[in-house]
Amino acid sequence: MITRKYLAAVLGFAFVAAWIRFGFGDAVLCLLGAAVFYSVASFLEGDLDLTELQGRLRTSDTNPGAPPTRPRPRARVQ
Repeated sequence: MITRKYLAAVLGFAFVAAWIRFGFGDAVLCLLGAAVFYSVASFLEGDLDLTELQGRLRTSDTNPGAPPTRPRPRARVQ
């Protein structure tokens, strides 16, 4: 079984190889494409729960309908 360390090393090698061959922008696009396909596969297998993810991204879990609060202004100290 492959461990996370080995997988990270292989992905790092592949990223640097793509960077050298195609350029940095294309290598980043390869990473972005891989992340999208990984997310879709995780969703289809049931490993990714979008409602849980949406709950984590909300700013106010206590009152979802409330408008976001503004930070208080800082007091000037002289």
